Amino acid sequence: MTSPTPPAYPPALPPAPHVPQGNTRRFATQRTVMALVLREMSTQYGRTPGGYLWAVLEPLAAILFLSIGFSLVMRTPALGTSFLLFYATGFLPFDLYNRIANTTGRALNFSKPLLKYPAVTWLDAIMARFFLNSLTGTIVAVLLLGGILTVIDSRAVLDPARILGAMGLTMLLGLGVGTLNCVLLGLFPLWEVTWSILNRPLFLASGVFFLYDDLPPMAQNILWYNPLMHVTGLMRTGFYPTYSGAYISLPYVIRLSMALLVMGLILMGRYHQDILNR
Repeated sequence: MTSPTPPAYPPALPPAPHVPQGNTRRFATQRTVMALVLREMSTQYGRTPGGYLWAVLEPLAAILFLSIGFSLVMRTPALGTSFLLFYATGFLPFDLYNRIANTTGRALNFSKPLLKYPAVTWLDAIMARFFLNSLTGTIVAVLLLGGILTVIDSRAVLDPARILGAMGLTMLLGLGVGTLNCVLLGLFPLWEVTWSILNRPLFLASGVFFLYDDLPPMAQNILWYNPLMHVTGLMRTGFYPTYSGAYISLPYVIRLSMALLVMGLILMGRYHQDILNR
C-alpha cells in the first residue's frame, strides 16, 4: 500500500520587516509639519491680494521710510554712505526676530483645533511656524539686501560667515522667545497685553537706526543686555569691514536663547494639556 499524501500547507511567509517606531514617528512628524506649513501659507498669505508680495513690501516700506526720514536731517549714516544699506542691515534682523517670536508664540492658539488629533503635537505646531517664518524672513532679506547692493554705489565687502551667523542667531532667539511666550500666553491671558507693552521700546533699543558705539556709557551698560543689539551689530560687521563691533558677545546670545528655549520646552511639555483644555 502506498503511504497517504501529506496535506499541502501554504508556504511560510517571510517575516515582516521591522520598522523602528522612532523612524515611523519621525516620518509622520515631517509630513505633519509640512501640512501645517502649507496651511499656514494659505492662511497667512493666501487670503490677501498680493499674497507673498506683502512679505517683501512691508519691510521695504519700513526701510525706505527710515532712509528718507533720516536723510533729511543727516548727511551720512553712522556707517558707509548709503542710508538704505545701513537701515536694512539693522531692520531686517529685527524684523526676522519679531516675525518668528510673534508667530511661534501664538502657534497653539492658531492650531488648537488640529491639536485634538493624536497625529498632531504641540511641537509640530511650533516647528511649522518657525520653519515657515524663518524661510520667509531669509528670502525677504536676500531679496532686499541683494536689490539694495545692486542699485546703490556701495563698496561693501561681504562676509558671508558673519551674515549667516547673525541670521542664525536671530532665528534661535526668536524661537526661544516664541516658545516661552507660547506657554505664558496660554496660561496667562493678560501676558499678551503685558508683552506688547514691554516689546514696544524694543525697536528703539535694538540698534536698528544707531550704533552701540555712539551711545553714552550709561546707555551702553544697559543696552548691552539686549541680545538684539548684538545681532544687529554682527549683521553690520558682515557688510562693513571697517566696523569691528567689539562689544558683540556671541556666547551671551546663544546661552540666553538656549535658556529661553529649554525653559519653554519644559513648561510646554508640562502644561500643554492645560492650555489646550482652556
